[in-house]
Amino acid sequence: MKKLLLATALALVAGAAAANPVKVGIAAEPYPPFASPDAAGNWVGWEVEIIGAVCAAAEMECVITPVAWDGIIPSLTGGQIDAIMASMSITEERMQTIDFSDKYYNTPTIVVGQKGMAMDATPEGLKGKVLGVQVSTIHQAYAQKHFPGAEIKLYQTQDEANQDLVAGRIDATQADSLALADFLATDGGKACCEIKGTVADDPAVLGLGVGVGLRKGEDALKAKFNAGIAKILADGTYDRISAGYFTSSIYGN
Repeated sequence: MKKLLLATALALVAGAAAANPVKVGIAAEPYPPFASPDAAGNWVGWEVEIIGAVCAAAEMECVITPVAWDGIIPSLTGGQIDAIMASMSITEERMQTIDFSDKYYNTPTIVVGQKGMAMDATPEGLKGKVLGVQVSTIHQAYAQKHFPGAEIKLYQTQDEANQDLVAGRIDATQADSLALADFLATDGGKACCEIKGTVADDPAVLGLGVGVGLRKGEDALKAKFNAGIAKILADGTYDRISAGYFTSSIYGN
């Protein structure tokens, strides 16, 4: 995969009129292939590169600011960061508190489980199974709503859920298809697990794609992010970055 070092992402092209850098919050917990620290501690990944490209296209100076996932919305509303670009889905519940830009990707949600274990991504298929999901995510909300017969186990990070799946401490996990594809490509993922299916769509919970989270009333900043997203989609930058990570488009419909 192509990788953009944090030093590049932190020193983006800025317009002369920019007074203060835009603090773009990402989740402090690794979430490959979207964002994770490399061996030197630099943040790399598809979303890191997209942040750099969007900010450059919108002529904004941006600074990547890692924040614990379960505190990322309070950090935004409290002013510690100015935007969230951390694979946050646009949902009705979140829109009660914050605003969103136009989407910048949208991919399916899947269930991955132990090889040889009979199950599918349905309430019946997961009944009696232990399903691991990351806390404070759409996947927690979806699992608790749609899989009442499963035992839901919560994790601070998706990586912790994946590790417990490899160790056999849970039967399955639910997450974004691309994040789990990255896990299934690892030695541990290949050995233990397989895709059990795509969950039934529920836009009210799963949202309308991933967008930039913003404070309500920040209309000028929202317009800049929307312009940056539109520009990289139109000029081919989005596709060039994505080709370094994925075999097909993740923008969605």
